[in-house]
Amino acid sequence: MSRFNVDEKGYYGQFGGAYIPEMLYPNVEELRQNYLQIIESDDFKGEFDQLLKTYVGRPTPLYFASRLSEKHNTKIYLKREDLCHTGAHKVNNTIGQILLAKRLGKSRIIAETGAGQHGVATATVCALMGMECVVYMGEIDMARQKPNVERMKILGAEVRPASSGSKTLKDATNEAMRHWINNPDDTHYIIGSVVGPHPYPDMVARFQSVISAEIQSQLQEVEGRNAPDHVIACVGGGSNAAGAFYHFLDDESVNLIASEAAGEGVASGRSAATTTLGKPGVLHGSKTILMQTDDGQVVEPYSISAGLDYPGIGPMHAHLFDAGRAEFYSITDEEAMIAGIELSKLEGIIPAIESAHALAVLENRRFERDEVVVLNLSGRGDKDLETYIKWGKY
Repeated sequence: MSRFNVDEKGYYGQFGGAYIPEMLYPNVEELRQNYLQIIESDDFKGEFDQLLKTYVGRPTPLYFASRLSEKHNTKIYLKREDLCHTGAHKVNNTIGQILLAKRLGKSRIIAETGAGQHGVATATVCALMGMECVVYMGEIDMARQKPNVERMKILGAEVRPASSGSKTLKDATNEAMRHWINNPDDTHYIIGSVVGPHPYPDMVARFQSVISAEIQSQLQEVEGRNAPDHVIACVGGGSNAAGAFYHFLDDESVNLIASEAAGEGVASGRSAATTTLGKPGVLHGSKTILMQTDDGQVVEPYSISAGLDYPGIGPMHAHLFDAGRAEFYSITDEEAMIAGIELSKLEGIIPAIESAHALAVLENRRFERDEVVVLNLSGRGDKDLETYIKWGKY
């Protein structure tokens, strides 16, 4: 029995579960009862693997970053999720969930999105499968991620603004859940990260686990071993990290390192450093570590990266933190931006600002010269060009 995978009740240690209103119970229960049987069937696996290969462009390369390695005096491999179709790892999960939705007899898809990458990945697979698609997005996020809004529309999705509360990801999620309660029979809700009620965190982690499966076989080829010394990934909700960690969870010879967004500084009041600032609580259907006030109100997170400003983390990551299985680093906006520019100039790869938070760990922690470090480069920087330009220090 794995110490770090989900148990039969939907928990990772003390975190997880399904804390949902009664009206959502039938939707979530239908998923829980069917997801494993469907995704473990040969028919599903065949279609999923074929689409990952011919549509997404997998396997993504494991690239030895020689100049970055020289600078940091260790062996650094980049797992190139930025080369996936749509520009990030998000599409691994949306392909899996739309194939699941089809087999459950659903004809409509809803999703929520913050930075827009998950929204684009959802709109993409809906176009691929000819399904109706509604994406909820906070009004503020719609303004700051306009190119992604237009991409979703070009792909045929309807983008609905969330205009309540802080008008960002949390509120878009609330709107999507309301919509799902009202349309249980024909609609599947594609959640984009390892968050939400069970079985979502486990299901999304399984679809993303292709990342660590490929790392194992690719490392065997180049290093003659199938496990690195360290795996580094950024964490907001944490789906790219869940995928990069998945096959190493119970191998304690592999050190897991997660980086979260400290924004303008952990103590600044403008941060998303959940493990440093948070405490156990319930958000969007699961018990996890959550930034909240003394009376339990969710604290508004902040990060320069629109994909990391979530006030909690997925329950798997909460358990990895709580159990001491993973190291967590809080990375400021400034540190992330410097690391993103460094990769661009040393290796000719402009990373998403989310991924730049993982790269910044290299300045914050010493690695041995002969150690093998795999860093999950979860997305490319096209969507963040305007933020890089505004920051301007390059």
